[in-house]
Amino acid sequence: MNLISSNHDLILDPKSKAPESVIAIPSKSELHRLLIASALSDRQTRIECSRSMRSEDIDATSDCLCALGASIVFGDTYIDVSPIENIPESPLLNCRESGSTLRFMLPIAAALGAKTSFIGSGRLPERPLGDLIGEMKNHGVNFSAEKLPFTLGGALSAGEYSISGKVSSQYITGLLFALATIDETSVINLTSSLESSAYVDITCDVLAKFGIKALKKQNGYEVIGRKSFTSPKNISASGDWSNISYFLASGALFAPIEVSNLDLDSSQGDKKILDILRDFGANVEIGKNTVKISPRERRALTVNLEQIPDLLPTLAALACFAEGESRFYGGARLRLKESDRIASVAAMINSLGGDAIELPDGLIVKGKKPIGGVVDSYGDHRIVMASALISRGCCENVKILGANAVKKSYPTFFEEFGFDF
Repeated sequence: MNLISSNHDLILDPKSKAPESVIAIPSKSELHRLLIASALSDRQTRIECSRSMRSEDIDATSDCLCALGASIVFGDTYIDVSPIENIPESPLLNCRESGSTLRFMLPIAAALGAKTSFIGSGRLPERPLGDLIGEMKNHGVNFSAEKLPFTLGGALSAGEYSISGKVSSQYITGLLFALATIDETSVINLTSSLESSAYVDITCDVLAKFGIKALKKQNGYEVIGRKSFTSPKNISASGDWSNISYFLASGALFAPIEVSNLDLDSSQGDKKILDILRDFGANVEIGKNTVKISPRERRALTVNLEQIPDLLPTLAALACFAEGESRFYGGARLRLKESDRIASVAAMINSLGGDAIELPDGLIVKGKKPIGGVVDSYGDHRIVMASALISRGCCENVKILGANAVKKSYPTFFEEFGFDF
């Protein structure tokens, strides 16, 4: 047995065999948006997936939509969504630890005119909401408190919104969905450059598939209001580039792997991992909806994280095994994730015998092969997955404290990554 479980802690044996192939799980980012669009639509929608799509974050969004009156049924390879019709009086939305769920559902619930209470857990009550709450207050919504838990009242109105793009692209996504349901046209003005802009591109793609126009302007977006969300009846979710990055990186470091169910034309920003792996020195072979990665060289990396912050744990793990010093910058927002992800990635690497130095907005990682040891996940799913990736190159076992955090986005990760129960 290669993996021992005790109180949600896991001990990983580096001699466990790495997988030769894997099917990418459905994109969590797409599923959030497809669920919301389907719930706001005019008829039932079936979301088709190549494989199981359940995770704690997706369940959080699903439960919140059901609390507002939608009906959602999960099958093995599909999700059937019946739209919101009659909103219950004073619904309670539990966003759990999902920042996406909270930031998407806040303006949507307000646009629907529901007096809605919101709760959450983990670090979610501490994650930023100020800019979004401020603009919602300016457009007819009142809040019982500035941080979770709170209740919002009033109704979100159309108009001109001004919001920074440096804190969270999720603010923009939530507003795009919400403003599309309101009479009159609205404008979202960005007061800064938009970081993680690919996530908003995913939103606009989903909106377009449901007949909604969100027009991209030079410094923001224009939303044509009171356009009915028109269900395509059947729609598919593509593979998740963010979560599959750990498998692709494993192929670049240790043994070849082929990954299927990947859309090479996806709007997901984290498909940039392929270019980065080429820079790292790996061999990258592209097929039809498949990618094969195999080891070759291990060159140090310099990467701007501004548009791809979720890749830091994967890239930092790669850098541990590189020749030379790697630098990752432009990711200050990572300090506001499920953990302070700059600090927690540095702690992960150093606790396993590597060498990482924190920067205000990133990391310096020196090529120094990790040995093994104990890692605190800090309740962060991406720290768990990155620790498992590093363990493959260690000479001693790696113990991950709080490894159950992986259920937030990828409940079957360990089995698929090759660790036996």
